[in-house]
Amino acid sequence: MTYKVLIVDDAEINLILFDALIKRMGNSESVRFSSALQGLAWAVCNDVDLLIVDYMMPDLNGMEFIEQFRATPGKEDIPVLMITANDQKQVRYRALDAGATDFLTKPVDKIEFMARVNNMLQLGASRKALAGRAAWLADEVRKATFEIVQRERETVIRLSKAAEYRDPETGAHILRMAHYSELIAKGMGLSQAEQELLLEASPMHDIGKVGIADNILLKPGRLTPEEFEVMKRHATFGYEILKGSSSKVLQAGAEIAHGHHEKFDGSGYPKGLKGDAIPIFSRIVSVADVFDALTSERPYKKAWTLERAAEHIQTSAGTHFDPHCVRMFFSQWKDVLEIRHRFHDTA
Repeated sequence: MTYKVLIVDDAEINLILFDALIKRMGNSESVRFSSALQGLAWAVCNDVDLLIVDYMMPDLNGMEFIEQFRATPGKEDIPVLMITANDQKQVRYRALDAGATDFLTKPVDKIEFMARVNNMLQLGASRKALAGRAAWLADEVRKATFEIVQRERETVIRLSKAAEYRDPETGAHILRMAHYSELIAKGMGLSQAEQELLLEASPMHDIGKVGIADNILLKPGRLTPEEFEVMKRHATFGYEILKGSSSKVLQAGAEIAHGHHEKFDGSGYPKGLKGDAIPIFSRIVSVADVFDALTSERPYKKAWTLERAAEHIQTSAGTHFDPHCVRMFFSQWKDVLEIRHRFHDTA
């Protein structure tokens, strides 16, 4: 490997001497400038492994040069050797503050010069190797994290499908209500992370239906009061299935499963929660789920028109639904229709 050393010194004799010493080392080549401004302009556009700069120069002194060099992107960690005829500690302290790595005092000892240059080049090479290793590790962590997230998403999808196979609702319903939920969350100003979490967790809202007997779950007509009491248990069943996980998605899924049948006026189930006591994700999913259920055809019912379903949702704001969730849903009506078209039911 050949190292590139930038030398900036207004004395031509020093440029010649330092270049000769660097060539003698056998593993380095130099780029030399007697003008500090020209040297700085070159440094901005080129890679370098070491900067050697004189302290006393007419255009920029060494400390000013180092400060501007360090401010250049990619030059923050390049070793800098300052050459100075001034051995005062205050000068060294100021140079260190500016970003100097090491010093040599004139007249320069040739052996010491080559030793320090070699040490600093090795230091820079080690730092680059460590940075490369850190970047590789960070990339491996990103890959592993991505794989974990993908496995978690697959788990959610499979759990949702388990309920779907026992329920007359279609897979398209699951997708529509999930995207409706994300849309409402966006309108309410929830963070991007919260929107994505809701999108991933909301498909599990009815996972508890796997615990409901077929003669009730698949009954084509209206449920009796006794049967409805059994059906209501699916909210608790879903919560019990999903609770206690370290996964944020499953935690959110448990909360949604438990609370999406609560009503804003406290008349819902299973706990009779009221208003803001109902978790926000559950309030959002309630609107999305009911709207799509009303506008979807099932073996036991015809689909409502969009107008009829919209009127029902809006008139139920404050009783069944959180009024703010309802407003945010209908304020993005064009997006609602786009989601409905994108995830339409297939025959």
